[in-house]
Amino acid sequence: MGAWLAGLMGLRILSWILAASFLGMAVWVLIPDSADEAKRDSGRLGVFGTTLAAFFLAEMGDKTQIATVALAARFHAFLPVVAGSTMGILIANVPVVLLGDRVSRSLPLKWIRLVSAAIFAVLGLAALAAAIHAG
Repeated sequence: MGAWLAGLMGLRILSWILAASFLGMAVWVLIPDSADEAKRDSGRLGVFGTTLAAFFLAEMGDKTQIATVALAARFHAFLPVVAGSTMGILIANVPVVLLGDRVSRSLPLKWIRLVSAAIFAVLGLAALAAAIHAG
């Protein structure tokens, strides 16, 4: 579907959409979320269940899952492929979660928002420059 949309819209329009998305995220990150300001419980699922559901929805249908299915079908080795894919995801994400936890405890949330907004703004400006040069 992504390739179809890219062909339908063209590189020029997609470049402008990308730039607007990054710049929009820069603004959105600056808006405090009510969950940021008040420590609320994570509902019926608990922290583990909420994280599991969010991670599943975020990763559903991405290249990692497609590659896992293709490898399992190609090598007829379901358990080793799933174990390898799971370990790869854990190796990539556990350090980020631990670092994020440590950073969020030592830095005020306001500064985290400002740095995030600045990163999105820089990416948005770079994408905007690319969109202008694309035509």
